[in-house]
Amino acid sequence: MKTGNRDLLVLVKDEFMNQHEIETELEQLNSILYKLETVESFCKAHEIFDVARHKVIEKRKKLVQIIHQPELKPFLFIYNKN
Repeated sequence: MKTGNRDLLVLVKDEFMNQHEIETELEQLNSILYKLETVESFCKAHEIFDVARHKVIEKRKKLVQIIHQPELKPFLFIYNKN
């Protein structure tokens, strides 16, 4: 599995964790995030509101097309469904 180059801030309650346990914890977090940070999961959790056309865009193909643009057009807002 390819691990991305990311900075994680992990707060540990147990001060007696050794370095191996901390690295195991980070590997598990990276595997969870790797599975969840996909375009598919992003499209399930987000919508785009087009104010100019009074539309809510939910279709995966259109979401991906808009997200991959270098700059968002005016009056297009990406928001989380949660």
